[in-house]
Amino acid sequence: MKLGCCYYPEHWPEDIWADDARRMSEMGLELVRIGEFAWSRMEPEPGVYDWQWLDRAIGTLGNAGLKIILGTPTATPPKWLVDKMPDMVAVDANGMPRKFGSRRHYCFSHKPYREECRRIVTAMAERYGEHPAIAAWQTDNEYGCHETTLSYSRSAAAAFRFWLAAKYEDIHALNLAWGNVFWSMEYRSFDEIDPPNSTVTEPNPAHVLDYRRFASDEVVSFNRLQADILRKHSPGRDIIHNFMGFVTDFDHHDVGADCDIASWDSYPLGFLEQYWFSEADKLRYARQGHPDIAAFHHDLYRGCSNGRWAVMEQQPGPVNWARYNPAPLPGMVRLWALEAMAHGAEFCSFFRWRQAPFAQEQMHAGLLRPDGEDDQGASEARQASGDIGKIGQIGETPKSVALLFSYEAAWLFQTQPQGQDFRYIELVFETYSALRKLGLDVDIIAPEASFSGYKMIVAPSLPILSDALVKRLAQSNVPVLLGPRSGSKTTDFAIPSELPPGPLQSVLPIKVARVESLRPGLSKGANSDNITRWFEHIETALMPAIALDDGTAMVFRNENISYLAAWPGNEFLQGLLRKMTIEAKLDIVVLPQDIRIRRAGDRCFAFNYGLETVSLSDIFAEAERLEFILGSCHVASAGVSAWKLSR
Repeated sequence: MKLGCCYYPEHWPEDIWADDARRMSEMGLELVRIGEFAWSRMEPEPGVYDWQWLDRAIGTLGNAGLKIILGTPTATPPKWLVDKMPDMVAVDANGMPRKFGSRRHYCFSHKPYREECRRIVTAMAERYGEHPAIAAWQTDNEYGCHETTLSYSRSAAAAFRFWLAAKYEDIHALNLAWGNVFWSMEYRSFDEIDPPNSTVTEPNPAHVLDYRRFASDEVVSFNRLQADILRKHSPGRDIIHNFMGFVTDFDHHDVGADCDIASWDSYPLGFLEQYWFSEADKLRYARQGHPDIAAFHHDLYRGCSNGRWAVMEQQPGPVNWARYNPAPLPGMVRLWALEAMAHGAEFCSFFRWRQAPFAQEQMHAGLLRPDGEDDQGASEARQASGDIGKIGQIGETPKSVALLFSYEAAWLFQTQPQGQDFRYIELVFETYSALRKLGLDVDIIAPEASFSGYKMIVAPSLPILSDALVKRLAQSNVPVLLGPRSGSKTTDFAIPSELPPGPLQSVLPIKVARVESLRPGLSKGANSDNITRWFEHIETALMPAIALDDGTAMVFRNENISYLAAWPGNEFLQGLLRKMTIEAKLDIVVLPQDIRIRRAGDRCFAFNYGLETVSLSDIFAEAERLEFILGSCHVASAGVSAWKLSR
C-alpha cells in the first residue's frame, strides 16, 4: 500500500512548493492529490485558461518522485459560471436555490452545466492526460456530500419526466404502478408530474422511490461523462471517485462500476460524533473512533469497483465539521492507515498536507500546522510508512461471510420508516459489527454480486426481493439469514399481494400478518433486550427455529434459508450469528470489546481501539508462539500487531 496526501498548491506561495514536495517524499508519501477545487484558478475568466501554475505544480511534485492524482474541479463551479447560468444551482426540498459561496452548489440534471463540465474536463485531459507524473484521476469530489444528491430544480423536474416516460412508456402504467387512484393522484401525462417535494403531507412513497432512483441515475451518468473523457485522453490511468462515509443517497455500486478504484474519505472521529451512536460509545471512542466505522467502509468500497479500493482522505487530527472535534489518541492515525492496508487498500492519502489558515476549513488539522511545522499526524505517517515496509506485500483474504447491502433499501426505509429509529444503515452496521466481534472477515457486496466461495450470507434487510435473487440464495447451499422487512415491498413500493416476505415464500413458507414498530422502552417478549424497534407477527405451519423463553417466535427456517422477524438486540444477534458459523464450519474468535482482527493472505492483524493494553494470549491460545512482524503479544492502546499465519 502506498501513502499520500491531499495538497493545494494554489493555497501556498510557489516558493515553498519544492520544499513541500521534498518533505512529502522524505515522509514516505508517494501520491499527491491536487486540483479538485481549483476551477477558478484554471479558468479565471470564461474560456480563458491559465495552466501555467498547474504545469509548474505538477512538474515540481513529479520532479520529487511523487505521482499525482489529478482531480476534476467540477464540485466548485466558479462565480462567473453561476452568474452566466443562475439556474444551474441545485434547489432544496423547500424550493430554495443553493447559493454560491461554498461547494457542491450545482444540479446534476442541468444540461448546460454538464456541457461546461465536459469542456473543462476535456481541456484538462488533453493537456495532462499523458503527463508521466499523472497516475490517476479523481472525478469531481464527494458526490452527495452536504445533502446535494437530490435537487428539485426545473432541470431536475424535466429530466425526471423524461426518465419516467422511458421507464413506464404509458402514463396509465405509471398511475397503476404508483397506486395513484388513492387520493385522486392520477396524471393524464408525464408532463404533469413534479418532483415529490412541498406536498401538504407525505408524498406518494412510490413517487418518492422513483425520484430517488432517478436522482441516483443522474449521479451515475454525470460521473460516466467525466470517466469516458478521461479514459479517451488519458489511457492507462486509473479513474477514481472519493465517496463519503454513511452516505446512501445514490447507488455507489453503480457509480463504482465506471471507476477503476472506489475510494472513500475516512473521518472516524467525525462520523462517530455525527451519527446515531450512543452517548456511551461517543465517550468511550471519542479519540479513537468506533472500532468498526473505518473497517465497515473499507469492506463496503472493496465491493464497489471489482475489489480495487483506497482511502482518498484520511483524518490526521481534529476535523472542523462535527459537533465536537477532539484530537485523535496518539497512535490512531497510524492505526487507521495500517487497518486500511489490512483490508486491502491500494493507497491511503492523508487530508491534508498543511492546515489552511483561512476560509471554511481553517480549523481542520493537516499533517503540518499552518506554520509548516509537523503536527502529530506527520510523525505517525512516517511511522506508518516504516511499518508498511516491515509488513511487506499482503495477499487477499479468503472469502468467508458475505453481507448484502442495497442502496435502494436505504431509500425505501428513509421514505417509509414506519418507526422513527428504523435506520437501514444502522441495522446493516450493527450486523457487520456483530460479525466482526466474532473475529470474522466480512465482504459487503451488492445483492447482484456473485455468492461463489462464501460460506455464509447475511442480508440485514432486503425489502425488495426478486424471484431470481431468492433462487440464487436458495441455490447457494450455505446458511443464509434475511432480516426484518425483507420481501415486504414490490418494486413499485406496494405490499406484495401474497403478503411479505413476497417471493421468499417460494422457499420459506411464512407470511408476515402484522408488523409493529416499538418506541424505546416498549418491550416485546420476556426479555426486552432481545427485541427492539421492530417486530413481525408470522403465520406459518413451521415451528420457529428460535423462540424466546416466553414463546415469542424470532427466527423461522426452511433448508438453508432463515428469516429474522424482529430488529434484534445485540446479544441475541451475536448468538444467532454464532449458530450460523457453526453450521458454516467457520472458525470464530470471540474478541474483547475494543479489539478487532483482520486476516490478509498469510498475515493477521490485531488493532486495539481501547485505552488499556490487551494481551493476545487471552484471545489466542498459541499467542506466545506467534511470529510477529509488527508489535508483540501485548497490544497497547491504539496499537497494532501483525503476525504470520501458520499454514
